[in-house]
Amino acid sequence: MSIRIVLDLSDNDLKHFRGLAKQAVESSKKHSQERIIEGAHKLLDEVNESVTSDFIREKIGQIRILSDMLSDEGWGLGDVGRRRVLAALAYFNQPEDLIPDHLPGIGFLDDAIMIELLCRELKPEIDAYQDFVKYREAESARLGKPAEELNRGDFLKQRERELLSRMRRRRRRGGGGGGGGKSPFGLF
Repeated sequence: MSIRIVLDLSDNDLKHFRGLAKQAVESSKKHSQERIIEGAHKLLDEVNESVTSDFIREKIGQIRILSDMLSDEGWGLGDVGRRRVLAALAYFNQPEDLIPDHLPGIGFLDDAIMIELLCRELKPEIDAYQDFVKYREAESARLGKPAEELNRGDFLKQRERELLSRMRRRRRRGGGGGGGGKSPFGLF
């Protein structure tokens, strides 16, 4: 049996978390990408070794996808995206915590909440990366080619082909004007 608990964060709560995130942004400018990722992985390892809460493990586990986005050469995360993801991960290198991590049961709850807030902010980047990873796995299997050989450019070309194919199918079905029949202009 599981139970659902909903947390309503007030504007004041969100303001506090935003302040912590801003501190992390400043911190991310002072540290190397490797150090930031290392600190985030340290937290991830600590949670995996000592926390039994599935909720906290699942939320903190999202650190993995953020660090994968940074290190995946095929994805080629741009500068703006890279700064956003590094700033998110930098939070987990901060010595000050809302709830001290050593408190059994709840020590990582604030970290879980923060990663949820950060991942909501980074949702477009995360969704795009997950689509790329699925594409690369499927295309690698289809072509019998190592996944590392496929990159973001290949992914974007495939998406463009899919879009053009969908437009051609719609045209053939007569769906160009949205009404489902012949165009009233009859020019094309």
